[in-house]
Amino acid sequence: MYVRHRERHRTGSIGWLRAAVLGANDGIVSTASLVLGVAAAHAAHNDVMVAGVAGLVAGAMSMAAGEYVSVRSQADSEEAALTLEKRELETDNEGEHKELTAIYEQRGLDPDLARQVAEQLMLHDALGAHARDELGLSDVLGARPIQAALTSAASFAVGAAMPLVAAYLVPDRLLISVVSATSLVFLALLGGTAAKVGGAPVGVAALRVTFWGALAMAITTGVGALFGAVA
Repeated sequence: MYVRHRERHRTGSIGWLRAAVLGANDGIVSTASLVLGVAAAHAAHNDVMVAGVAGLVAGAMSMAAGEYVSVRSQADSEEAALTLEKRELETDNEGEHKELTAIYEQRGLDPDLARQVAEQLMLHDALGAHARDELGLSDVLGARPIQAALTSAASFAVGAAMPLVAAYLVPDRLLISVVSATSLVFLALLGGTAAKVGGAPVGVAALRVTFWGALAMAITTGVGALFGAVA
């Protein structure tokens, strides 16, 4: 008895995973850095929290807007390419058939088989065949601007909330050390989780995310301390 086997691939998660990881990473790094910089300038605890919350809201909106514009531009390009391809299929179907045949030949099919495959696929869904094999477009990997914007904003807010909660719960004398330590732990967990979901090496990803986060926080803390000393 033949049982159909459905392989589980990670390509379908690439779009949302990228937006979520970027959003959460930016949320942790930017908010922790802001909190540490303001705290290092000897600001009051309430002022540190106000700055952190403002950074969370502004960052989430910025991430959403930037991701939407970026992915919307990609979607516009894809739609324009599909419109052009549809027009070419209507005006030069034979030429498009030869073009698809040549693509399959380049991928290793012999000329007769390539011609048959192109013919069958174009009879079934000509535009879909050209979108997939000529333009490299598919429903799985297609641009989804609203999804990307919402994912970025939500993940940024979640990431930013982590150092804010830590800052809220500790006294002023422990704020810098606790926020720094917890933020680095959060970054390591984020990098490792994202790598595991995407099938990449966990240790390398966690180390990379943690290193750059630590560098950003250290620089911002140093700048805050410098300005706090001269103010």
